Amino acid sequence: MIDDALIDRLAALVGAAALSREPADCDALSHDIFGCGIPAGAVVRPGSRQELSEVVREAAGAGHAVIARGGGMSYSLGYVPVEADTVLIDMRGLNRVLEIDRDDMVVTVEAGTTWRDLHLALKDTGLRTPFWGTLSGIRATVGGSLSQNSVFWGSGRYGSAAESVLGLEVVLADGSVLATGSAGNVEAGAFFRHHGPDLTGLFCGDCGALGIKSAVSLRLIPAFPGRAFGAFAFDDHDATLAVMAEVSRRDLAMECFGFDPFLQRQRMRRESIAADARQLLGAMNSEDGVGRALVGGARTALAGRRFMDDVLWSFAAIVEERSPEGAAQGLDAVRDIADKHGGRELPDSVPRLLRANPFGPLNNIIGPEGERWLPVHGILPHSRAIAAMDAVIALLDSEHERLHEHRIGVGHLLTTVHTNCTVLEPVFFWPDALDEIHRQTVEPKHLRRVGEFLPNPEARTAVTEIRESLIRLFGDLGAAHLQLGKSYRYREGLRSANRRTMEAFKRQLDPNGRLNPGALGL
Repeated sequence: MIDDALIDRLAALVGAAALSREPADCDALSHDIFGCGIPAGAVVRPGSRQELSEVVREAAGAGHAVIARGGGMSYSLGYVPVEADTVLIDMRGLNRVLEIDRDDMVVTVEAGTTWRDLHLALKDTGLRTPFWGTLSGIRATVGGSLSQNSVFWGSGRYGSAAESVLGLEVVLADGSVLATGSAGNVEAGAFFRHHGPDLTGLFCGDCGALGIKSAVSLRLIPAFPGRAFGAFAFDDHDATLAVMAEVSRRDLAMECFGFDPFLQRQRMRRESIAADARQLLGAMNSEDGVGRALVGGARTALAGRRFMDDVLWSFAAIVEERSPEGAAQGLDAVRDIADKHGGRELPDSVPRLLRANPFGPLNNIIGPEGERWLPVHGILPHSRAIAAMDAVIALLDSEHERLHEHRIGVGHLLTTVHTNCTVLEPVFFWPDALDEIHRQTVEPKHLRRVGEFLPNPEARTAVTEIRESLIRLFGDLGAAHLQLGKSYRYREGLRSANRRTMEAFKRQLDPNGRLNPGALGL
């Protein structure tokens, strides 16, 4: 157990109100979207970077495991404790935008800042970060996204979250503070990432196993005034993936994503007409020019929902360029590629509405009837994506009886990263009781509308086992992953020299293994 003397020292650092040993608090923050482990022994919410440094020094120095938790929207056990006496650090108290430097095109934020709050801080500046958030960005934090790495907004052109970082401030296990990139120089600030070996990259995707990010500096670019939307239907995943790969190779879309028939039906069932109307108003307000707003809004309103009824696979592209004319030309090129592969153009409702409300409520972490939801994914080069999708579908077909027995549905989300990668993301839905994290995250009015299922441990076990089979399959296919956490086999899959090097980094930076033990398999 965590002794009272340590609790007193931590309370003296952060204040009694920012520390809890209450079982309900510790249990609630020790769950992610899917998994639960051993509840933390204490939860601490530092209010400053100095407090964070001192909390880590005190807790790790006393021999306790220390884990940082951001917005809590992951599902790979990244921040789930494996030791009973863990001190869980709630990073959401470090949520300030520290500086927007328009001269040097750098924005610096505390690591607990959400992507939505960063987006709002930059809204009227005409600037943005290249990667500018996850779909869960209303809660997901910048530091958490970098610890796990993530993709979506901006990823089609600019890659993952880690690729937009210029420098980090990182608290090590002994409480000392390390600065990466040019900021590691005594006389410099964060303006250039590759000042010697790339220490920034070492702490991106580390799941908090090597250090705890306290501040992040991100590159700024001008926002894109030209925007165009396209959506297309295909008969199979081969054509869908081929089109997405070609759009990606030609760098035509800022975001590029696709759905299989099952996931499409789930999305169409999720939202009400009233919600569509609210999003439509946002879409119209976000357009440049009243004329385009009325035309785009009317097109979206007239499309309704039934246009997707006979669609099998679909793909959507959001094109952003320096001018409306440039965006229109880019979309024309996307149309040509889709047409070449037998695509049929759809109303652009889905990408238009999604872009109008990029950080909406997180009601999608449960199914449309209140089912449990769980993704798994693999990242592959474009040239191997179709064969990998064939293998994924074959594995799921081999589990047909078990999936049917437990009423488990599986859909597929597809997206691209930069000009060279495809993400395949199978998504499970099944009837099961919700956890407290779902009730705290999903809008109360949405929870009241959906059903509540009884606990279904048999279905949960089946999902866990089939997901594990998919993780092994992705490993055999040579896939990469985001959100490694404690779910994906990172250490086990490394070449021997890579494993020795990572273990050496861990020993050097965290000699007693107190930072998020078990993450990355370390």
